[in-house]
Amino acid sequence: LTMADGLMTFRLVAKEIASKHGVHATFMPKPLADRNGSGMHVNMSLFKGEHNAFFSAKEQDRLSPLAKQFLAGILKHIRELTVVTNPWVNSYKRLMPGFEAPAYVTWAFTNRSDLVRVPRYKPGKEAALRLELRSPDAACNPYLSFAAILAAGLDGIQSKAALPPAAKTNVASLSDEERRKQKIEQLPRDLGEAIEMAEGSSLLKKAFGDHTFNSFLNNKRLEWEKYRTAVTDFERQTYLPML
Repeated sequence: LTMADGLMTFRLVAKEIASKHGVHATFMPKPLADRNGSGMHVNMSLFKGEHNAFFSAKEQDRLSPLAKQFLAGILKHIRELTVVTNPWVNSYKRLMPGFEAPAYVTWAFTNRSDLVRVPRYKPGKEAALRLELRSPDAACNPYLSFAAILAAGLDGIQSKAALPPAAKTNVASLSDEERRKQKIEQLPRDLGEAIEMAEGSSLLKKAFGDHTFNSFLNNKRLEWEKYRTAVTDFERQTYLPML
């Protein structure tokens, strides 16, 4: 809650300061087509008292069984969560292969192209061991997004979810067939697909409650339909000369 409050304050302050200097600050996920998008990576740790519950000195990779279950929960539910963490039509122009933002449901150590990055452990820095979810963008409602992410991770712990192996290569460079063989899923390609993924999500419904869950999805459906029925300047320029 404190982090969500801080994020909302930061957005407002950034826009106000920019405006005073005659420029505009935007948190649009993909403002420029030929540039990497603007993400909002979410770093997560779980503490029990003073101890980082994600750290285990007994594990070779220093990730505790609890951390692996939490991570597995996020991977398991991320496709149905994406409409919350990436809520705009424009959000999905960022989640495309070939740019820095993740497009596939994978995790890895230090690799900056995967959905979840686990920074390498540094001796004496046990408290810094964390999970970094790289798909969300700053267009999201942080209160809903953080609630959804936490619900997914805690579900992974409660169900003792099994964590798939870490990615060893750049998944975007694999063929579709190679990804299918490795059972690597892709994030929703657009807002419409993300809505479909979320509609049957018992996790989101439980985390948000029926009223918030239904209201949020209804608003997203209206937004998607408005986008689908709009006729753009690109379409006019492309097709009208042919008539």
